[in-house]
Order: sequence, then C-alpha cells, then structure tokens
Amino acid sequence: MQTAVHVTHKALTGVDFAIIAVYFVVIFAIGLYFARKERTSADYFLASRNVGWFAIGASLFVSNISTEHFIGLAGSGATSGLAVGHFEWLACLIVLILGWVFVPFYLRSNVFTMPEFLERRFSRSCAVYLASISIIAYVFTKISVHLYAAAVVLERVVGWSPMKAAIILVILTGTYTIAGGLAAVIYTDLVQTLILITGAVILTLIGLEKVGGFAGLRAIVPASYFHMIKPPTDAEFPWTGIFFGAPILGIWYWCTDQVIVQRVLSAKDEGNAKGGTIFAGFLKILPVFILVLPGLIALALFRDLFRFGSNGEVLNGDIAFPTLVINLLPAGLVGVMVAALLAALMGAMSSVFNSASTLVTLDFYKKLRPSASERQLVAIGRVATAAMVGLGILWVPFIHLINAQLYIYLQSVQAYISPPIAACFIFGILWPRLNGTGAISSLLTGFGLGALRFVFEILDKTQHFSAPVLRALLDINFLHYAIIMFIICAAVLILISLKTEAPEPWRLAGVTFATIGQKIQTAPVKTIEVPRSVLTQPAPAGGQVAGVSSTAEPGISEPVVVQYKPKPETPLERGINVIASLGLVALVVSLWIYFR
Repeated sequence: MQTAVHVTHKALTGVDFAIIAVYFVVIFAIGLYFARKERTSADYFLASRNVGWFAIGASLFVSNISTEHFIGLAGSGATSGLAVGHFEWLACLIVLILGWVFVPFYLRSNVFTMPEFLERRFSRSCAVYLASISIIAYVFTKISVHLYAAAVVLERVVGWSPMKAAIILVILTGTYTIAGGLAAVIYTDLVQTLILITGAVILTLIGLEKVGGFAGLRAIVPASYFHMIKPPTDAEFPWTGIFFGAPILGIWYWCTDQVIVQRVLSAKDEGNAKGGTIFAGFLKILPVFILVLPGLIALALFRDLFRFGSNGEVLNGDIAFPTLVINLLPAGLVGVMVAALLAALMGAMSSVFNSASTLVTLDFYKKLRPSASERQLVAIGRVATAAMVGLGILWVPFIHLINAQLYIYLQSVQAYISPPIAACFIFGILWPRLNGTGAISSLLTGFGLGALRFVFEILDKTQHFSAPVLRALLDINFLHYAIIMFIICAAVLILISLKTEAPEPWRLAGVTFATIGQKIQTAPVKTIEVPRSVLTQPAPAGGQVAGVSSTAEPGISEPVVVQYKPKPETPLERGINVIASLGLVALVVSLWIYFR
C-alpha cells in the first residue's frame, strides 16, 4: 500500500492544456464539417442513413459511458468488487438482441423514433406516453446526472469550478450538436471512444504495475471482490435480480431507448446495423477492466484515504477514480485523462441533446404540422436542441444540491419506468393479438407501480415506515421489483388486449414476427429530399432508390423526393455477424465462469 499525496487536485501543465486543446479542435472540426453537409431531416436526425458498423458501435458505447461511470463503477469496485460489472457484461448480450431481434423491424418500418414505431404497432397514445416520459427522463435524470458527475470529477481531479466548467461544457457540446446533427454526434463519438478507452487503459495499466499486477491485487483486496455471482439475499447484486431483473432494464435501455436506437437507425444497411451492435457488445466488455478494476486498485494502493463502516465496508468509494488520477498520473497523461473525461461527458450529453430534439421535432411538432418542409423540420430540430442545451444550463445552479444519495434516486427512476415499456415492445413483436388499449393500460399501470415505489423510497428516508406492507414494498431489491412490475404489466397488456377488439390488420403489417413479410400500409415509406443534381449519381451506399417524383425542370435546384429503403443483409455479412455474435457470447460466458 502506498501513502497517498493529500492534495485537492492535480495542476495542469502546458502539455496537458495542449492535449485538451487538440481534443477540442478535432471535435469542433468534425461538427462544423457535418454542419456544412446536412440538408434534410434524414441528414440531421439520422446522419443520412449512411453510417458504417464501426462508427455505430463506437457511438453506442460512448453514448452509454459518461463521467458518472468513471465515478460510479470505480466507486462500486472499491466498495464491493467486480459484481457491478454484471450490468456491463449483460449489456454485451442485450445489444445482440437489439441487432438480431429488433433492428430488422426498426429498419424495415423506416421509422425515425421509437415512439413512431410504438404508434405504428399500437396507437398514438402509446407514442405520446413514450415520447413524453423519455424527454422528461432525459432532462431530470440523464442531463442532471451527467453534469453532477462531471462537476464532481473535474473539481477533484483538476480543481475546476463546477459551475463554470458545467456551463462551458454544456455550451460547447450544444454548439456542435446543434450545428451538425446526428452525423456530428456519431463521428465525434468515434473520436471520443478512442480517447476514452486510451485514457482509462493507461490509468489501469499504471495502477496494476504499482500494485504488483493482477496477482498482487488479488493478494491485497478481499477475495469476495473477485466473485461476481452473489446469493439471492445479497442487498445489491443478487444473482436472481441480475439474471432475471436486469435484462428487463437492459432491453428497455438498449433496445427501445431513443438515445441508443437512433444510432442503429442511421445505418447504411441491415448488415452494418447488426455489425455495429456486435462491435458495441465487444466494447462493453472493457468497462469491468478499465473502470471497475481501478476501484479495486485504488483501495489496494491508498487504503488510508477510504472510510470504513462497522462491518468493514467502504463508505466513500466515489473517491477511487480521482485518487488514482491525482496520485499516479504524470504531466501529459493527466491531460489525456481529462480529455477522456471530457469525451465521456460530451459524448453522452450530445447524444441526449440530439435524441431529445428528434423526439420533440418528429413526435410532436411534425404531428401538429404534417405539411412542414424538410428545412422547417431541421430548423425546429436545431431549436429543440438549443432548448435542451438551455435546460442543461438551468440545471447548473442546482448541481451543488445533488449528492450521492439523490444521484442514486435519479438513476432508480430509470429502473421504475422500464418494465412496462420493455413488455410492450417484446410482446408487441411476438403476438399480433395485442392491441393499443392493452398497451396504454400496461404503460400506465407500470408508471403507477414505479411512482409508488419511488415516492415511498424518498419518504422512508425522513419518516421510517414500519407497516409490513410498506416494508415489503421498500425492502425488496429494485431488480426483483422490476421483475414483479414486468410480470404485472405483461399480464395487464395481455388480459386487456384479449378483452377488447383485435388490432386492424393494416396496423400489424411488417411489425410482428407473424407479419414481418407483409408490406407496411400505415404510412408511405419515409422520404428524404435531395437536390436534383444528386439524381445523376449512384444511390447512397447500402440504399436503394425506390421511386422519384418531381415537377421541377432540369437544372433547377428545387429538391425532389426519393423513397429510401435500407439494403438487406448480404449472405457474407450475415455469416460474419453470426460468427462474431457467437464469439461474443462465448467470451462473456467464459468471463462469468472465471469470475463466478
């Protein structure tokens, strides 16, 4: 064990500032480049539907990983070991469900948003619910938590003022997101993924070298820290909750949340969409080793900085990551790590800004103004993004009010809204008999059950409840509660659907396994506008021109309408994707067995 240097933060050198400056130059160059290229709603919201698998996978990864992961995963590692990594490795498998089960339906239905798919399958009321709950959750959980975590870690690592840093980062992130749309977000995510992984790997390797390698780490920290499979009675990570409850949350997040799925919808074809999810699955193996493991290393090296409870449990695990940065990294590498932290924050924030503006524009504005032109939709998208940036700035004065406990509350909101949404999407594509009445009833039932638990959890902290019924509600692990919610919501969905009229045949076309081969009739295929001059060029890579209509004379730059269908997966792509998917499953299962 080493003696920690008791300093408040690490001073940045000229080399550190130069590295950070280069990072910002690259990010803004990408943003401005795509700001000059985009012309239509498909360009702005779906990156022209022309993104390859590597960029999709990287964007999925960095959209998920933010600064709260640096604090939270390392903190959990210091507190309880590798068990928190279950959520990361489960995600490896759940993104395969996104790629192999949901992607074909999403791409073939040509939707821009998840509420749009839910409307096509069930009803407008379901779409309004999902769009509304998503936007509210983005504002009150994602944006607030991203800013809180970033402010904490940057203040501890380099001493930046939380208020000033948060305002500057929100404005900078919003600038390139507003300008370049999803294309700017995805390709900056690609750069940010490389920076994030590089910074985290460097810190982990230096830490392992200081602690004497993996064997030295095992000799210092408790043996239980390396056992991931916990008993059903475990307060935090019961195996029953991990393997039956966490997948419900995972399917909602990875397969139905707009922030995640929007990246897949931008794929040039079905093969690249699946390939992107598989690549993201391989990337999700890394956080256990580059974000959780540093928590164990911090505990082993700087035990004197941690506080312990009566049972020997760590009470202040969130200091783990900043402690490693302050005490281990030399000048220059601190700049790399700060760039990695900025990449994590800006990547996640830009994803939220862009996806929320997509929901506002296409699920609300376009419904109110169906005749809106492509230019109007892009303009409204930019205004909506700017509004989200404004809401982010409004959060800044309240950052100091957020503490670790409230952070947990905000995160738990996602656990309580996910079961009914997951139930509607899963059963919706499996069983054609389910209808909109059953779906909205299930969604509202789940909302009530989640709100009930959330409210009583907060009240219980100030006035401890003793009633047996309330104690049973509050003491059950949140993953077990998610299982109960999912079962109840699924039952409501099925029973009410069976008691009411079956959905119209046209609503089912192409959106369930039983009707996947039928032509979608609910609306014409989504269209994109391109200048007439582009029509003399080949169709976009991976796309097929399905039809053209225009009254403009040759040589006039008035846009024409081109119906665009994504190219299906080729036999070669399918073979590669199958082999890669099987390899990913085998690798994850092997890791679980090793760290059981």
